[in-house]
Order: sequence, then structure tokens, then C-alpha cells
Amino acid sequence: MDLRILEIASNTENHKKLKDYTHQSKNKNPLCGDEMEISLIVKNNIIIDMGYQCKSCVYCQASVSMLSQKIKNKKLSEIKSLTSLMENLFKETEIKIDTKWQSFKEIINKNNISRKECLLLPFRTISKALKF
Repeated sequence: MDLRILEIASNTENHKKLKDYTHQSKNKNPLCGDEMEISLIVKNNIIIDMGYQCKSCVYCQASVSMLSQKIKNKKLSEIKSLTSLMENLFKETEIKIDTKWQSFKEIINKNNISRKECLLLPFRTISKALKF
């Protein structure tokens, strides 16, 4: 296992349940049983805060930790584009990705294809919460 995955997963500052959330969703990976709950506060089409709770593997925890840090103060349209882009990082060799999202390529790449469903669960959960 990549030590970087462990390092990212260990950042749990957003591992919380938000009060007064505007959007919320639960999701489960049918392959391995990982469970994810995401709550969001959205105002004027901008994500103000995100909290998550999960019973999952370290890959899923790393992915949701990074996502929770990167999406604050971003427009919903940017998040919609991001969620679509993440699915493609496993398929293509060269995908043009905005600088602000580059760090996701550390963990979401062909080297971790066997953990694809785990890594994408947070993106699918946030898409469900925002009804993308």
C-alpha cells in the first residue's frame, strides 16, 4: 500500500456530521461494503462546508478526505465537472485536468484501478447529494 494513501486518509478534519446541512446523501459500495455519508452546506450555488462519516477502507477514506478539503468555496458547476472527470482518470492516459484538481491524480489513477470503486464512492455520494 502506498504510504501517501495513509497520509491523506489520516487527515480527518472534515470527519464530522454537519448540523443544518442543506444536502445529504448516503451511499454504499456493493462490491466491498464500504459505507459513506456526506453532508453539505450550500449557499448561492457554492459549497460552504462538507462533513463526512464512513465505515470504509483506507482508499475510500483518503478519497473523501481529499475531496472534503478541495471542494469548499467551489461552485456547484465546478463540482459537477470534477465528479465526471474522476470517472475518466482510470480510463484515459492523458486527461487535461484543472490545476486545482491535480492532487487527485496522486490516488485516482491506473495504479489503483483495483480500488476504483472505493476511490470513487465519495464522488458518487456527493453527486447523489447534489442530484447531478
